[in-house]
Amino acid sequence: MTLKELNKKCERFAKKVGSCRRGKDCPKQYGPLSETCQTGKLKICKITGDRKHCARMASLGVLPGEEAELICPQNNAQCLLKVHGGTLSLDQDTSNNIIVQTL
Repeated sequence: MTLKELNKKCERFAKKVGSCRRGKDCPKQYGPLSETCQTGKLKICKITGDRKHCARMASLGVLPGEEAELICPQNNAQCLLKVHGGTLSLDQDTSNNIIVQTL
């Protein structure tokens, strides 16, 4: 993905952040972890996928309701997620199956 495409995709989110700085309520954004454009704190809402995938995420501490920190977002590529003091490197398929909410 080129920088131009990334900027286009994140343009709407930048407008929401701008409105937050002006004192308006900040709308929370839901969606797959792979499509999150910003670093920072997240709340894990749902883990999708087959039983094996869900069990693997649970063993790593990635559970619904947990707070995590996105360290290095790269749209539709690998991303780094910090959970319980540990850092996980997740591939695109895995991050597509983790639904998050920005905090």
